[in-house]
Amino acid sequence: MSDGGAARGWGFAAPALIWTSVFFVLPFAVMAAMSLATLDGRTLVWGISLANYAEIFGESFLRRAIVVSLEITLTVTVVSVLLAYPLAWIIAYRVPPKRQRLVLMLAILPFWTSYVVRSYSWLLVLSREGVINKALIGLGLISEPLTLASTRFATVTGFVHFFVMLLTLTIYANLVQLSPNYRRAAMDLGANAFQTFRHVILPLTLPGIVVGAFLTFVLCIGDYITPQILGGNNELTVPQVIMVQLGRRADFPMASALSIVLMGLVTLAYLTSSRWLKLDRL
Repeated sequence: MSDGGAARGWGFAAPALIWTSVFFVLPFAVMAAMSLATLDGRTLVWGISLANYAEIFGESFLRRAIVVSLEITLTVTVVSVLLAYPLAWIIAYRVPPKRQRLVLMLAILPFWTSYVVRSYSWLLVLSREGVINKALIGLGLISEPLTLASTRFATVTGFVHFFVMLLTLTIYANLVQLSPNYRRAAMDLGANAFQTFRHVILPLTLPGIVVGAFLTFVLCIGDYITPQILGGNNELTVPQVIMVQLGRRADFPMASALSIVLMGLVTLAYLTSSRWLKLDRL
């Protein structure tokens, strides 16, 4: 590439690079430096100290928040994949092509509703006076309302309602790109329907599953709204603990350290998913 072409290339890339540097790289650097500072009473002491990280892995309630976040996120990811794959399969192979756009539009309706509104809607459904408890009592299956709201079950339910549709779209995009000749060839070679799915369809659609699962992991583990509304304060996740450090204690160094740990978990998930995709290509 000539010097003029390189200059034009950098010129086109400059706005994106400046935006990323100002609104991501610089804030991240400040947060990383803040995580190494300490709080002496109400005074912020800048320095290089791992005291915040030692406290995160030394205090039981902080370790518990990390475990709770991972448990909820992994549960949501697995359940969403198990529900999304059959739905994507039905849309791709059982719904007539002319109606697939309509079905996809109906599938993404949850994205049209405010995140907060969806969470409060589930809170109403799962409350002691909600639809589920009233239906169960009306059918005579229970005599007293169940405690469904302000539990981990409520948090997982709210998350799955949203992410199952996200995964459906990523998996559907892979399914519709597969040539029907793959299935015909497998059948001609003597494979039954399950064997065709297990050895042909599933490996070829694995990239869509992994990408959707990674997006679910990232969005779920960093979410504050859904656990706060649906889960209450019975089990705190890492984002909830970060908000406690900021809102009640004004402990910005600890909040920054927790944020760095959270980003570390996301980075680990990214490296795992990218390695899986590379292995799948071998």
